[in-house]
Order: sequence, then C-alpha cells, then structure tokens
Amino acid sequence: MAKTKTNTIKIMLVKSTIGCKKDQIATVQALGLKKIRSVVEQQDNPQIRGMINKVSHLVEVTQD
Repeated sequence: MAKTKTNTIKIMLVKSTIGCKKDQIATVQALGLKKIRSVVEQQDNPQIRGMINKVSHLVEVTQD
C-alpha cells in the first residue's frame, strides 16, 4: 500500500500581534504561532487557508 503525500504549508509569523484585534491574535495562536519568526507546518485545507487569509498581513506562507 503506497503512502499518499499530504499537502502541507509552512507558516511563519513575520510581524508582531501587538495592536491587533483580539480575534486576529486568537487566530495566530490557533495556527500554533507564538513568537516572531516561529514556523509551523499545517495541512493545506480550506479552514487553514481561511485563517491565513484573516492574518495575511502578519504571516508569510510557503508551500512545501
């Protein structure tokens, strides 16, 4: 049985959440980002893409 590769994306926090709205701060935390320049890998699905869209000015996304 062959393994299927799941699509993942890398998300890096490039700007601070200081001064952001509470829902944007909560979204960054829900993505698993804590400090500036922290990187997490998430599966590429519509839910994660929506979260990224909400905080697109704070994060940088690269396809894996």
